[in-house]
Amino acid sequence: MIIPTYNRRELVQRAIGTVLAQTRPVQEILVVDDGSTDGTGDTLAAAFGDRIRYVRQANGGVSSARNHGLRLARGRYLALLDSDDEWLPEKTQRQIEWLQARPDYGMALCDVVRMDAEHRDVELFSRRELLPEDGMILKWVLVQPALVPASVMMRREVFETVGGFDETLATGEDLDFHLRVAARWPIGIVEQPLVRAMRGHDGLSSLARTYDDYVRVIERAVALAAGSVSEVDRHRALARAYARNARGMVYLRRWQAAWELARKAWRLEPEAAARRELLGLMPLAARRIVARLRHGH
Repeated sequence: MIIPTYNRRELVQRAIGTVLAQTRPVQEILVVDDGSTDGTGDTLAAAFGDRIRYVRQANGGVSSARNHGLRLARGRYLALLDSDDEWLPEKTQRQIEWLQARPDYGMALCDVVRMDAEHRDVELFSRRELLPEDGMILKWVLVQPALVPASVMMRREVFETVGGFDETLATGEDLDFHLRVAARWPIGIVEQPLVRAMRGHDGLSSLARTYDDYVRVIERAVALAAGSVSEVDRHRALARAYARNARGMVYLRRWQAAWELARKAWRLEPEAAARRELLGLMPLAARRIVARLRHGH
């Protein structure tokens, strides 16, 4: 398994501890230090010694670190754990058993407990609510591509056929990876919370560029899905992506971008309920404008 880390000396120790506590021992713990300057290497050497395999690289971002780890990993099954997330004790056991029982499946996901920066549980992310079936589920992933990397367990062949994370994306690389796997491999879900993942920490998800990258990823995936996913499902995926990110543009006060995305979503979205949500953007935008005028900026 691979843990990318950057200047999270304390958090990464906690993450490693949850891997060492697995009911099914992990054969290899590969920590890829993405150019940390906080003494991560010395700290991990003192705390864990040869129980981990530590590799350091020049700072290249989380996708670069994950990919470096995936290339170096030696196991039959590959798993990821961001250094601010945690595995629950039965994670590897449950997911490997699931994959062993289904040799044609490439990847297994699981439910995720979201936690805040104080490590307090906030909510349960139930994968089945977004992905209602197992198998070749690209049509569902196009609409709901969210992926928590720590929830992944995959066969080595998935990485060999699909490749790693897109290093040209500043954000949305996890969505893109999920979509590319779904286009080539059956995916299933272990309906059990096996991971705790940080929400609202200091990750890239807080950046405004997230919205632009999200649209770029979905548009590319929808174009590639022509012929394997129906036009109706592809249009629905685009409409939902445009609508979701139009709302984000409103919050960022990028009015022109919000209007263009909402217009595209309306043209593609036939469902009345979804169109009502789009209409709801107008009063939201009005409130944002009034608030800005009231505060003088």
